[in-house]
Amino acid sequence: MRSFLVGLFVLVCASAAAAAPALVPSPTTMTASACSAPLALRRPLRFPATIDPGGFELLRSRWTALGIPAPVLVRERADVAVGPYVKSGYLLRTDAARVAIAAASAAGEAEFDALATLAQLPERSAGGWILPCVRIVDAPAMPWRIVSDDVSRGPFPTMEYAKRRIRTLASVKINGWSPYMEQVVVDPRAPFIAWPNGWTPAQLHDLALYARRFHVTLIPEQQTFAHMHESLKWEAEAPLAELPHGYLLAESDPRTYQYLEPLVRSVAAAAMPVPFVHIGADEPIDLGRGRTPRTAQVFADHVNRVAGYLPRGVRPMIWDDAIQQDATILGLIPRNTVIVTFHYGNEKTYRPYIDRIASAGFDQMVSPGAANWNELYPDLATSYANVARFVGEGKGARGMLGMFMTVWHDDGETLYEATWPAIAYAAASAWQQQPVEDATWHRTFARAFFGTDDARYADDLDALQNVRTMLRTTPSDPPDYLFWRDPFDPRVQARAQTLDLSRIRTRAETALSHLWSAQPPLNRDAVAAMKLGALRYDQLGRRLQIGKEARDYYDDARAHATKPEVGQVYRSLNIAKYLCWEMRDAIASIAPLYAAAWRAESTEPGLARMLVHYTVAEAEAQHCADRIDGVTREDYLRKSTVPAWDDVMRTSAP
Repeated sequence: MRSFLVGLFVLVCASAAAAAPALVPSPTTMTASACSAPLALRRPLRFPATIDPGGFELLRSRWTALGIPAPVLVRERADVAVGPYVKSGYLLRTDAARVAIAAASAAGEAEFDALATLAQLPERSAGGWILPCVRIVDAPAMPWRIVSDDVSRGPFPTMEYAKRRIRTLASVKINGWSPYMEQVVVDPRAPFIAWPNGWTPAQLHDLALYARRFHVTLIPEQQTFAHMHESLKWEAEAPLAELPHGYLLAESDPRTYQYLEPLVRSVAAAAMPVPFVHIGADEPIDLGRGRTPRTAQVFADHVNRVAGYLPRGVRPMIWDDAIQQDATILGLIPRNTVIVTFHYGNEKTYRPYIDRIASAGFDQMVSPGAANWNELYPDLATSYANVARFVGEGKGARGMLGMFMTVWHDDGETLYEATWPAIAYAAASAWQQQPVEDATWHRTFARAFFGTDDARYADDLDALQNVRTMLRTTPSDPPDYLFWRDPFDPRVQARAQTLDLSRIRTRAETALSHLWSAQPPLNRDAVAAMKLGALRYDQLGRRLQIGKEARDYYDDARAHATKPEVGQVYRSLNIAKYLCWEMRDAIASIAPLYAAAWRAESTEPGLARMLVHYTVAEAEAQHCADRIDGVTREDYLRKSTVPAWDDVMRTSAP
C-alpha cells in the first residue's frame, strides 16, 4: 500500500522532491489536490468549537510536541470546516487556505479518525511545517480493532500510563482496549487477592470513561475458568480449585459461581455501556484431571452460566482453543458468543481455524500476537508475519467482526513500550484494505510514531528485527531465557557455538550508536525500550562469548600450572577472573536502565520481583570471579596446581 501511495502521490503545489506523507494506518485513497501553495502552519490553526474533543486533544498534543503552533478552538472564522456528512468513514481535504472534514457523524468515531489522520499529515518545509494539499477518502476494513493488554503477569500500568496507552492506541485508530485480568480488580470479599495496587471497579470505570473520550471502548477481559491460580493459591478460595491450589476453577462446585457472579457483574458494570465482555475460558488443561469430567457439555455449561451474569445486550467473548479441539462445543453455547480465534507464530495459513468458527455461524475476531513474551525485544519478524497473514485471511470471512491483537507478559519482565511497532503494524493491517508494505514499514512507522524523518530510527528497528532472527532460538528457549542462563553451562555453550556472536553484537551495537542518545520529538519511552533491547542483545552475545573465553583462559592456566611459566598461568587466571567481573559490571549497569524503563509505565511492586534476576546474575558473576581468585591464591600460588573448572565451580564458596 505504501509503495502504491508513493507512486500515486505527486504534490503539484510543493517541491518535486517532496515525499508522500507516511501515515499509520495508510488511508484507503490519498491523491494530490491542485493548490497555489501548501497550507503553512505558521500560526495556530483554528478549529470549530464543536469539533470532536478527543480528536482535537490528540492532534493538539502531537503538534505541540513537534513544535507546530498549538491549534485553538473558535466559534467563528475557523480554518477547519466540518460537514456535510458522508455515508461511511471520512473525507479529508486540505488546500492553501483551509481544511475540510466530512465524516459519517458529528463528533463521532469517524470525525475522530479524520483528526487522527490530520494529526500525522504535517510535513517539514524550510524550517517550518506545512499541510500538503491532498484529498483523502478513508474507512476501516475491519469495524473492530482491539488490543488485548496483559496486566496480570507482572507489569501493571500506573493509572497515568494506562491513560497514555489508551491515547497512543487511539492515535493509530485502535478502537478497543481489553485489559486481561486475573487478579486485577479488587474484590471487597477478598481484597488480598488483587495486586497490591489493583484497580477498584471505580478505577476501571474511570478508565472506561477516559477511553470513551478517544472513541476507544474498554472491553473487560476477566478470566473465569483457567488461569485462576492467583485466586486459588489463597486458602480462602483454594476449595474451588479443580486440583489443589491449581489453575482451574471446578465447574462441578457450586461455590465457584458464588465466587464468580459478583466479580463478573462488577467488572461488566464498571465498563458499561459496552458491547462485549471477554470471559476467558482458554487453556482449561486441568479439566478432567480432578473432580470434574472433561466433556464439551461441562465447558459449555460454564460459558452459559457466566454469560448469564452479563447485562442484557452484552455479548460474551471466549477464546477458541477448546473449540478447535472439540467443535461440538459450538452447538452448546449461546449463539451471540463472539469467538476470539487466537493463534501465534508464522503458520502457512490460519483459514482452518477461521473456517471452523465461520461455518458454525458464529461471529469471531482474529487474534494474532505481538510476539513480545519471553523476549528481550519483540520478535518483530514473527509478529509481522502472524498479523499480516491472519488478519489478511480474516478480512471478508463470514461473521468476522475484526481483530483482537494480543500483548502478553508471560515472564513478567517484558516492557509494553517495546510492543508499539507490532501494535501499530496490527492497527494498520486491520484498518487498511491492502496489506502493510513490509519493505518500508519501519520508515513509515518511525516517521509517524516518533515524529521524525531521521532514517536511523527505521535502521534501528531493522537491526533489532535482524538480531532476533540471527539468534535462531525456539519457543522453548527464547532470548530472555538464554540471557539469564549460566553462560558456562556446556549445553548453552554448545548452542552458542552455532551462532555468529560477533555479527549479532556488531548489529546490536550499530543500533546502540544512535539509540544511546536518541531523543525523538514523540514517544521517547519507546526509544528507551529499543535501546534497552539492543543493549541486552549485545550483552547476551557477550555473555556467551565470555562463557567460552573465560573457560579457555582457565584451562590454559591449568595446562601450564606445573611448568615454569608463572607469568602466563597467573595472567590467564586473572583474565578469567576479570571476565567474570565484566559480566557482573554489565548486569549492574543494565539494571538501573531497566528499572527506569519499568517505572515509566508500571507500578513499583512488580519491579522488585524482576530485579531479583539482576541481583542473582550479579552475585553469580561475582562468585565466579571469587572462585577463580581462590584457585589463584590457595591452589596455584601455594601448591602449583589448578583444579578442574567443573570441580571449582561446583563448590559453594570461593
